[in-house]
Formats: sequence, structure tokens, C-alpha cells
Amino acid sequence: MNSDTQKLWARCLTVIKDNVPEAAFKTWFLPIVPLSYENKVFTIQVPSQFFYEYLEDKFIDLLRFTLHREIGDNTILQYRILVENTTNTVVNYRGEIKSPSVDKITPKNANKIPNPFNKVVRDDFDSQLNPKYTFDNFYEDESNKLARTAGEAITKNPGKTAFNPLFVHGMSGVGKTHLCHAIGTKIKELFPEKRVLYVSAHLFKVQYADAGRNNTTNDFINFYQGIDVLIIDDIHELAGIEKTQNTLFHIFNHLHQNNKQLILTSDKAPSELKGVEERLLTRFRWGLTTKVDNPSKDLRLRILHNKILNDGLSIPEEVVDYVAENVTDNARDLEGVIVSLMAHSLVYDREIDLALARRVIDQAIKKIEKKKITVDTIQDIVCKFYNIKSELIHTASRKRQIVQARQVTMYLSKQYTEMSLAQIGSLIGKKNHATVLHACRTVKEQMEVDKIFRDEISEIEKKLKV
Repeated sequence: MNSDTQKLWARCLTVIKDNVPEAAFKTWFLPIVPLSYENKVFTIQVPSQFFYEYLEDKFIDLLRFTLHREIGDNTILQYRILVENTTNTVVNYRGEIKSPSVDKITPKNANKIPNPFNKVVRDDFDSQLNPKYTFDNFYEDESNKLARTAGEAITKNPGKTAFNPLFVHGMSGVGKTHLCHAIGTKIKELFPEKRVLYVSAHLFKVQYADAGRNNTTNDFINFYQGIDVLIIDDIHELAGIEKTQNTLFHIFNHLHQNNKQLILTSDKAPSELKGVEERLLTRFRWGLTTKVDNPSKDLRLRILHNKILNDGLSIPEEVVDYVAENVTDNARDLEGVIVSLMAHSLVYDREIDLALARRVIDQAIKKIEKKKITVDTIQDIVCKFYNIKSELIHTASRKRQIVQARQVTMYLSKQYTEMSLAQIGSLIGKKNHATVLHACRTVKEQMEVDKIFRDEISEIEKKLKV
């Protein structure tokens, strides 16, 4: 680095500072080190791969404009990515990878401005794994064989198998979360030095939002980029949340490029996920995508016997068989029925027999069969009620009937699901949260003054609850 290069970059920083917020300037531009200007190529050093990707994503137009204005119209920008103890990479703003043209730069040679990415993950951090979920009690049959086999392979060589990422999907209660904990626990057993983290997608988005409010987003990103095995459960909960998805995209890239293991679960396959960016879905499909189906009767019996044995219960075999025959959806329901049987037996001081089992299961099945209301469910019922094709509400049509169906779908989605306005809008015509908010207000106001419309909404709600 020479003084002329520094002077050129100082001129550029003056322009940039006038065009970005102060916080963004300090975070994304002060850590940059100008290295050289030769043959119309201006080379800068950035702290990490994520830092480079973020600049390219958010500030490339500003950087290009500034370089052309202060240095020359034909100036080409190149990045040197600082990677401690490894060979650095040079990337220009067209995304072309080039061989390094100067000696490796180490942090000691960098400038004295604090690097927001230089923290390390604590070795004693909590992996959030539940030790009761292991491969020993994750019983195998055709419904989960591929997922289990892939999981066991991953534990032997995390991050370096063809199963990276491992994307497991299936309905609630079929064992996806159990498998995640089993994989994580086994990896910790075989590789104690590896940093394994289990986190729900809901917690991930809450942490990201908190980081934004507290101005600690860089710490959030740095923490996740330091994980060796990242397990994110219920990834579908990030639908419609663009900023969180964008950050996950960069974290995903960093981990995958560094041979770190990623494991994701969802209630749907990547091809069926709505409200998730295509570039993320593409990466979800890089490794193995596998479905865990409802357990067979043989597997249900094994799950029941394990639950009964571990809890020290005494239940007649004919009752166990009856439960396995009639509770067919998932393992969680099976365990819930056993708990209910024990509660009834204790409270009413009666033996567990077939009569009690029938009574408990009849009550449980009603709850189990109570349909979970989703945006798709609401959309289908609303469109059928108004006799329009469901795909029309995703268009930009301003026809009154289509607009009304779209607004009613948004209003009922807000009432009957836990999704945010942004998520609802993403799933219904790719609208923003303001559009959904307006739709909800419009429907509510119309219901207050229009009895016929109010009766229509009531009728649709009855159909939702059937």
C-alpha cells in the first residue's frame, strides 16, 4: 500500500460518507483497506466473504460511481478477501475469481480500525441439544430410513458428505426434530471440539430482529458463521421475511463454502415452499432432500412400547395394539394418548382397558383431526366461496370480485394464522405488509356497515372451522 493509493481511497470515502448513513459508513467502509492501484485496477481488502457479498449486494452501484468519478471512468474494482492462515482470494465487481497478485495479507498488516468480524465463537456455548433424543430411540422403518441413514453418515464426517445440506421435510410430529437432535448429539460425542447448534427458525428470526434493534447485527452474523454444524428447525417459518432470509443466505454460503454442515427441516419440500427466495431454495436443494412419512403400525408399536417402558407403565397389550391401530398420524400423538390414558386412570381410579382407550382416543382424535388452518386453506375456501380460480388472487387484477377475495383472504389469514403481515403478503400475490394492513382495515370497516358482507365472512369462517 502506498500513499497515493491511500489518498485516492480517502477521496472516495469522502464521497461515500455523504451518500450513506453514518452507521453504515462505519460498519461497511471504514474497515476496508486500500491495497493498490495499478493498470486501472483498484484493489481493496475486506474482512470476510460475507463482507464482500454484502458490499456487492448493497453498495456496488455507489462504489462503481465513486471510483469512476474520483479515479477514472475505466477503473475496475477488485476485492482481496482477508482469510487468516489461508490463501486470499481476489474478486472483481463482475464476480470473476482471479489469482492473488500480491503477497498474503495478515491481520497484523491491516489498518488499526476495529474489524467487526474478528470475534470468535465461545467454545463453551450451549448447543441447545436435547440429550433424550438419540439414534437409539429413533426407530427406523421405510418412513424414515433414508433420512436416518443420511443422518448417521453425516455424524461420521460432518460437512464433507454429499448430504450437505440435509433438508428433511414432513408433517408435524413425524420425528424431524428428534432426528436433528440425534445427529447433533452424536456429532458432539464423536467430535467434542465441533461447535454444534440447534435453533428453531422462529428463534433465529427473533435473534436477528433483536440484533438489528441493538445494532449488533455483525455480532449475530459472526456468531453463526463460526458454527461447525448448524441445525435450523421449521425453516418454513422464515417465509415472507426478506431481511432475515437475506442474512441466512450469506450465512449459508459462508458455512457451505467452508465445509460446515447444514441441516434444515420444514413441513414442506423446497419446491412447495412459498415466500422463500429462490436463491435460498436453490441452495436447500444442493444436498439431499428427503421426506419423513407417517409411521407404519410396526413403528408405532415400537414407539409405544418404548414410551411405556421408559415411564414404567403397565398397559395391557390389547390396549397398546388398539392405540397403534387407531392413532396413525405421528409419534407425538401416540405419546399424547399414553399420557391421557395414565391421567384418566389416576384421576378416576380405574384400570386401563379397551373401554378407557376408546374413550380417550375418541376425544384425542377429535383434537387431532381438527384441521390446522393455513393461508392455503383460507385461500381455497375463499376462492371457492366467491367462485373464482385461486390463482387469480395472486395476479395484479383490479376486478372487484378478485380484489375482494384477495382482501378477505388476507384478513382471515391475519385472524386465523400466526403469520406476520409481511409473511401473509408474501404468500398472497407477493404484496408488502402495508397492502395486507390496508386489506384488513378495508374488510373490517366493510363488515361494520354491510350486513350482507358480514354474513359472507361469517359463512366462510364456518367453513374454515369444519
